[in-house]
Amino acid sequence: MNTPSGHSPLGQYRSTNAYGAAAADDRLQLILHMMDGALSRIATARGHMARNEAAQKGEELGRAIGLIDGLRTSLDKDQGGDIAQNLEALYDYMMNRLVEANLNDNSEILDEVEDLLHEIKSGWQELMKSPEAQQLKAVQASSSTTA
Repeated sequence: MNTPSGHSPLGQYRSTNAYGAAAADDRLQLILHMMDGALSRIATARGHMARNEAAQKGEELGRAIGLIDGLRTSLDKDQGGDIAQNLEALYDYMMNRLVEANLNDNSEILDEVEDLLHEIKSGWQELMKSPEAQQLKAVQASSSTTA
């Protein structure tokens, strides 16, 4: 569904949230936002699956796949090394599993992908609490007030 301006609501949501987080220079917050979006889409798809609403289920899983793909494509493989490589493989796996869940109406696969996303999200949340992340935030805050 497109709005009168020709943009889909999902595109506007992504654009607003992406620029808001980018303007705040907070990549970690953007990553968590994208994960929350994917988890929300999977939960919504689960409801559509339970009600045998195939089209809506497919749309929501497609959106979840798009968000996970966004996480995958934003990985910095040069600086991330093995961790980025492993995350890329895991994101690919999750996207493939969501396609399989859609084709087979399998809510157990949705559980699996949700669990994986929650595990990755908790890792990012722990990273945000690390002393290095706190120092980076302090430096960013002081540089934005002196600019």
